[in-house]
Parts: sequence; structure tokens; C-alpha cells
Amino acid sequence: MPRPTTDHPLSPPAGFRGVFRTDAHARAVYSESAGVAQIIPDAVAVPADAEDVVTLVQWAAAHGVPIVPRGSASSMSNGALGPGVALDLSRLSWMEAVDPATATVRCGPGALRDAVDAAARTHGLRFAVDPSSGAFATMGGMAATNAAGARTVKLGATRAWVRGLDCVFADGSRAWVRRGEPRPKVEPVRTFQHEVARDAIDRGAALARAGVRKESSGYALAEYARSGDLVDVLIGSEGTLAIFVGLELALAPIPAARASLLASFSTLESAVQAAGRCTALGASAVELLDRTFLDVVRHEASSLSIPAAADAVLLIEAEGATPADADTLALRLADACRQAHAAHVVSAPDAETAARIWRIRHAASPILNRLDPHLASMQLIEDGAVPPERFPDYVRGVRAALDRHRIRGVIFGHAGDAHAHVNALIDVRDADWRERARALVDDVTGLVALLGGTLAAEHGDGRLRTPLMFRVWDVRAMALFARVKQAFDPLNILNPGVKVPAGDDDPLASVKYDPTRPPLPADARAGLDRVVRERGWATYRLGLLDSELP
Repeated sequence: MPRPTTDHPLSPPAGFRGVFRTDAHARAVYSESAGVAQIIPDAVAVPADAEDVVTLVQWAAAHGVPIVPRGSASSMSNGALGPGVALDLSRLSWMEAVDPATATVRCGPGALRDAVDAAARTHGLRFAVDPSSGAFATMGGMAATNAAGARTVKLGATRAWVRGLDCVFADGSRAWVRRGEPRPKVEPVRTFQHEVARDAIDRGAALARAGVRKESSGYALAEYARSGDLVDVLIGSEGTLAIFVGLELALAPIPAARASLLASFSTLESAVQAAGRCTALGASAVELLDRTFLDVVRHEASSLSIPAAADAVLLIEAEGATPADADTLALRLADACRQAHAAHVVSAPDAETAARIWRIRHAASPILNRLDPHLASMQLIEDGAVPPERFPDYVRGVRAALDRHRIRGVIFGHAGDAHAHVNALIDVRDADWRERARALVDDVTGLVALLGGTLAAEHGDGRLRTPLMFRVWDVRAMALFARVKQAFDPLNILNPGVKVPAGDDDPLASVKYDPTRPPLPADARAGLDRVVRERGWATYRLGLLDSELP
């Protein structure tokens, strides 16, 4: 497929009513996300409404201009960055009233996850997917990556909670795609139906990785083979098949009670064995803190008396219809940990202790920022998941790769799903930092492939992992993904280079921490640094600039 390029300044599309800017300052504040890359777009578009998105896409299709949709740009995989027009959907944050009778709500792609959840809670409901980024993650972004979180082990990822999507397709057509309803009669959907759908169903089931509990890599053809619902293909497609301008979400009842506990283990194997037992018993969250993580947060966790020799810690949550139910389940979970040879189990007797237990999970980032100003926390290998029985091999393999390449790292994640996040801490003053980082990515990619896992469990492929997909997907799967992309986006204008490799991309070519990169304008640099420092990913990027906004 051709890859569109822009060799001349872009002019605003006729009839576009939102903000369209091509000045260096505006482009700069849209050049970075929470991931490692810096890619300066050719223009920035902030639509006034969904029809503005239609206008923009029709113009892009006519001129062969790439469009890269984004929300808060808090994703780690660099899928919110790219060439062409950065399409900021964060201002489309409308939300309709919750319908308690059907336990649903409709919202715009820019609505924040925690805002949706707060609205649901006024009716005794909740949005069940709760990533740690919920305060700033947009619903459009969560749908685009099939985002997950701590409670996915029991409640599932975003895909399970999306009833419908209001889509703008690559030809500028717009239609709702809903579960269990006839497909819209728009050309991209017809093309998919006629040219790809049968093969996607026939071969999709074979694409499921045995034992892997979370997946946001590739297109979700295994789920599509099971359901036949087009929504399942669109969720997790990272803006490469359609742009979401509205969502209909399913909501769940709020549990009446929760109980928490912390268990420490002298070996990873024991912790993983306990995690599997707790998952089977119905724990709503089973989180892993590896010893690399404990070394960083030891002081903050001192009141919980974690043994100094602990190789791993599990944070576990039980939900129940009554406090007695939650407490009973918590006792069973604690027994399961002891049977797996836990060295230490702490049950939270009250909400304050429970909050202290879970604060440990989020304590690392601010501490890492204080460790050494020269260390950059690079999310290069941060989303791998493997079959549960191979999880100890994966964590130990990541530890070994970090040691082998002289890179400090912190490992934590969702043990119930055998899914680990990794913060690699790299000193970019070292002359060979890029070579060592590249070797780390290469080694861990090989490890994931060897263990039958996925590189992207909940954050998507983005521009970071798309060039590596051929290492974990076979050639037939990659060819089928390319056919899906061709059916929906034959001009390759929707987030080109994501999901389907462009062929010449280097995931480490545009690292924002590289001290040799040309500096961004001072106001843009200061604003983006503040976003990172304050975790202010929901900040409107044009609002970072000192100049008066148009």
C-alpha cells in the first residue's frame, strides 16, 4: 500500500469550522505522547464536532493526506503520533444522560473514563474497565487500543463493554456500527464484507494465542470469528480503520463491598502460582510487584512489613454482593496465597489500610522521576503478556535482558493476566545508549515470541511495536491484517504505519530523549514537560502555548 506524504504546507479544508494550525508551535505541542517518540505533524486539527471530522476526512481522502487521531495521547506505543494531520478529538467530550434501565451511556471520543464512571455511579453503576490512567484516558482512545486495567482479570477489557461506535470511515462516510444490528451500507464496510469477512472468520479463530488472556495487537479477528460483530474488529484498531466520533457503552452494577490483601513471596514461581489460584477463585484484581519494583518503593511500603527477601508481591482484591461475601472471598484468597507458600499476607481491616496497599502500585513513577535527572524512563518493552504458566520465565527473561544490556528497570503489572509492564531507565549521556536499547527490545521481542505471547496486551501496537509484529505473528496473519486495512482504507490515510508495517520504520528512530534532536520551541517544550511532570495528559495541548489561541 502506498504511504501518503505531504511535501507542501497544508491549507485548512474548505468548510472546516474547528481549529486548523500549521505553525511550528502548534505542531510541536502535538509531537509527543506518553511513549518514547517525537514526531512533528504537518498540521493540527481540532474539530468543532463530528461533522467537522467528516469534512476533514473527505479533504484528506481527496488530497492523500494522512490523519492521526488522538485523545489525551497518554498511550505508550506512539500510536497517537505520525505524519500528516494530528486530529485532536479530546474536545469532543460530550456525554448524554446515563440510561439506568438499559445500563448504557453514550459519549464522545474525548469523554474521560473517570467522568463516564462518575456519571454512572450516580445511578449505582460503573464503567467496568479501570486503567490507572482513568483520570485522563479518553473513551475514544480506550476503544482504539482495547484498553484494560487491574480488574480486567475478572471483568474484561474495553471491547466487552462497547455496544456501538459512531464511525467516520476513510472515504468520509459516517455510520453507527452496533452489536447485533445490520451493518451500515457504506462502501468500506461493504468492501470488507465482500472481500475479507469470510476469510477473517475462517482463519480468525486460528489467530488466538493459546492461553494469552489479553491482546491488543493486530486486528481482533479471533474475536470477530467468534462473534461476527464488526464492532470487534474496530475496537483495538488504533484509528487505522475508522475514526470514532461517538460511543455507546455498557455499564455494570457497583459491587456492594471490596476487600484487599497483600501477599509477599520468596520466589516468582510461588507468586505466579498464587495469582493463578486467586484468578480462578474470582479475584477482581491480582497485581504483581516484582523485586525490581520493590527496591524502588521499599520506603513507602515500610508500614506493610514486606520481607526484605521478597522476590515478588501480589496485591489482590475481592468484590462481593455484601461485605460478608467480600470478606469470605478475601479469606479464601489469603488461604490460596499461603498454600502457594506466601511468606507474608496482610489483609486490610479497613478502607485506610486498603488504600495504603493500593497506593504502592502507583508509587513508583514519582520516585523514578527523582532517582536521577539523567535517567529517562523509556517504555520500550512495557506491554508483554504470555500464557500464565510461562509468566515466571518471562519476568526472569526480562530481568536477564536488562542486566545483559546494563539497563536498570522496574517490572510490575497484572499477574492475573500474566501481563507485565516495564520501565527501562536509560542514561542518554552514554554513547551506546541507543544500541543497548535496541538490543533490549530485540531480546525481549524474541522472548515473547518464544513463550507464545503478545507484545501488546492493552496498549496497542502503535509505531513502537508495529515494525516488530512479524516476529510474533506469522506471514498469513500479517497478510490478513493488510487485507483488512486495504478494505477499510485503500488510500492508507488513517494512521498509516500502525497495525500494518510501512516497511521502513525504525521504532527507535525518533526517541524524544535523544539529546542530539533539534529542540522544540521553548513554550512548547516547557508545556510538554509540565504535562509529564504533573501527569496532565488531559490538558488541551494548544492551551499550553503562551500565544493567544485562535
